[in-house]
Amino acid sequence: MAGTLAACGSSDGGQGSGDSKTVTLVSHNSWAASKGVIAAFEKQSGYKVNVLEDGDAGQAVNKAILTKDNPQGDVFFGVDNTLLSRALDNGLFQPYEAKGSDRIAPEYRADQDKHRVTPVDTGDICVNYDKKYFADHKIDPPRSFDDLVKPQYKNLLVTENASTSSPGLGFLLGTAAKYGDGGWEGYWKKLKANGVKVVDGWEQAYNEEFSGSAGGKKAKGDRPLVVSYASSPPVEVVYTDPKPAAAPTGVAQGTCFRQVEYAGLLSNAKNTKGGKAFLDFLISERFQEDMPLNMYVYPVREGAQVPPEFVKYGPQAKDPETMDPAKIADRRDQWVKSWTSLVLK
Repeated sequence: MAGTLAACGSSDGGQGSGDSKTVTLVSHNSWAASKGVIAAFEKQSGYKVNVLEDGDAGQAVNKAILTKDNPQGDVFFGVDNTLLSRALDNGLFQPYEAKGSDRIAPEYRADQDKHRVTPVDTGDICVNYDKKYFADHKIDPPRSFDDLVKPQYKNLLVTENASTSSPGLGFLLGTAAKYGDGGWEGYWKKLKANGVKVVDGWEQAYNEEFSGSAGGKKAKGDRPLVVSYASSPPVEVVYTDPKPAAAPTGVAQGTCFRQVEYAGLLSNAKNTKGGKAFLDFLISERFQEDMPLNMYVYPVREGAQVPPEFVKYGPQAKDPETMDPAKIADRRDQWVKSWTSLVLK
């Protein structure tokens, strides 16, 4: 969600395990880490880190599946619980149980029998609102899914395409969890009638269309409601100088869906030894504690400290919608197909 670090180094084309002095991470555009933390890994492990970013999470996962026989890198980061079964069913990852996996909170673990993925972070996909807009118009901001279809919020919401974007898909799954198989389509008909706008990915929705973000203000975005994260408000505080006393954006707590992101060692990775070392690093205490103010997500490692700005401005949702991964696997593609025909046509 924040800025990006692409560490130096490029693959030297070594074909065997450990032949290469570079470990290549393939990720979505929201990968970010402190230079010092990456440098410490490089010094300790002897590997240079090369980062390849491949668009929004949905696009990155799809591309990784298409290139799995000759992957672009060694480790993939950024497949979440909404898309996990697609990656696993397509043989994207090879098994590896990362060192320190026993320190990951049990509720975030997945694929425990085969260890093809390692949980790295968690966050809540929620509608964010522009506080100034609602204060100026003397309207209460929405608090729930039900509120979003009310007339006072007509033409105010922008969301991401559920077929290409993980927050867009998470928001769709949140509505399916809330309203059930028999109710979510009717809800989206009301949302469409109420003027919801759909764009391809999070960067466009949040940094161009949303009037409450720093980027959206520059781009003259005119939508005061956006599907983003419960941890987005700290971004608007940390990167503003001087820092405001309160975040300029808020979170509609009744619209949240819990997301967990995973990393895995790519099948046919050229540098499996380096890839395993990098997976160990991703769940190390140092990386987990560095992560919140770089990617604006919560650590999954038990005992990892969270910065005070994060606790104050971006607390986790108290009662997010959740869904059994098996149900997501079973219904996701049909839901996305129905959503596309209902909302985009």
